Amino acid sequence: MEKPSGIFDRDYEWSQLTRFVQYHGGEATLGVVSGRRRQGKTFLLDAVCRAADGFYFAATEATEAEALRQFGTAMAHHLGEPVPRRFERWDEAIQALMLIASDRPVPVVIDEFPYLVKASPELPSLIQRALGPQGQRAGSPIRLLLCGSALSFMGSLLAGTAPLRGRASLELVVPTLDFRLAREFWELDDPSLALLVHAVVGGTPAYRREFTLGDVPRDRADFGPWVIRNVLNSGSPLFREGRSLLSEEPELRDVALYHGVLSAVAGGNHTRGGIANYLGKKSTDLGHALTMLEDVGLICREADAFHGKRSAYRITEPIVSFYHAIMRPEWTDLERPGSAAQVWERSQATFCSQVLGPHFEHLARLWTRWYADVSTLGGRRTRVASGVLPDPANRTGHEIDVVAFSRMDDGREKILAIGEAKSGDVVGRAHLDRLERTRALLMDRDERATPETRLLLFSVAGFMPQLEEIARAREDVQLVDLERLYGGS
Repeated sequence: MEKPSGIFDRDYEWSQLTRFVQYHGGEATLGVVSGRRRQGKTFLLDAVCRAADGFYFAATEATEAEALRQFGTAMAHHLGEPVPRRFERWDEAIQALMLIASDRPVPVVIDEFPYLVKASPELPSLIQRALGPQGQRAGSPIRLLLCGSALSFMGSLLAGTAPLRGRASLELVVPTLDFRLAREFWELDDPSLALLVHAVVGGTPAYRREFTLGDVPRDRADFGPWVIRNVLNSGSPLFREGRSLLSEEPELRDVALYHGVLSAVAGGNHTRGGIANYLGKKSTDLGHALTMLEDVGLICREADAFHGKRSAYRITEPIVSFYHAIMRPEWTDLERPGSAAQVWERSQATFCSQVLGPHFEHLARLWTRWYADVSTLGGRRTRVASGVLPDPANRTGHEIDVVAFSRMDDGREKILAIGEAKSGDVVGRAHLDRLERTRALLMDRDERATPETRLLLFSVAGFMPQLEEIARAREDVQLVDLERLYGGS
């Protein structure tokens, strides 16, 4: 099946769906597709059904009886039957569904599957029974795809002792576009503008057209006005998106606590102790909240590069970080028409320190993990992290934004490179001197570091001529500006 021209990228996802749908076996098969809302899952699956003449059903929040009526109507429409089918129970509907294909594989998509299960909890068990040996022999070669945006629920469908465990032939997660693809999708030639936009809305495709009506900032000077008219504008869908993503997760019930945790992280409190102190709670009281936010994909926990038992929490959705750092503290003023420009003007320091800076550090790690080549790092990296290096002599700790590891033939780890990312400063010799002192301290405290450990300096504003001259003469010093971040290795 040829991917429709209207689908941007998603080549991998399309190839996996094509492979699943075109499997030539005569038995019914199951696939599970998940991902956060606004990533284009529905667009992708609808395109698959159109290309292969499949059956697509989008569930709604409804009672069981109403959902069955909607399902029967959609099935009759797909089969060209003049009268809607009537089902009293889901076992009847599933039995009919299993016979929808005859002499060829037919994709069948049930979108927003969690809505159906909420009203009919037995549905996964009924599908499991239909996919069992007896059901497959009596059925037809349908390619059943269950899709949903509730990540914790979709992840549990195939986990542990769940009825559908071991039944799926496809488990596909549709991610957000990475920062390079997002720049291409937004059609932004200026990498500095691409960075600013990505720091606010990330790589969610729907924010490009549906949520902004195709409004793209013309240049750096238009970035602020673009934020005001699209994100801080109470009449725009993006205005409430940062908090809507939380309310859309059915597993998250204590919304106030979850918002508090996200505000703590957005404010620079990345450890469990720091979050607890921000909220005035004990760290032991936050275990469930942190786990739930991880399960639904709103935060992630990243292990410290130098201390395996320590970790830092990071918000995964830029629009959520922006909401909690910039909008939530100013919500009263933002709801008043005409105040957005003033809020944005007085929030510049916060935006740079709590949104843009941490985001640039994250992109520096992504670049090192996925785009930096062997000649840049001096070896093949196996993982990339950040960490705090203790300095007992000076009673302090040194935050290292990027730490790249490799694994030697004997299985031991080696630190290939350490790096520092600056979103505001023009980076010069003083930054290199500091990174060299950090490397020396690291060599004293960690046998994985060597004199060959490379020094990476990332900058939004660029580099001083003296530092560029040093980098040209020294292989262990690598400078990464925005042009290299977005297009080089």
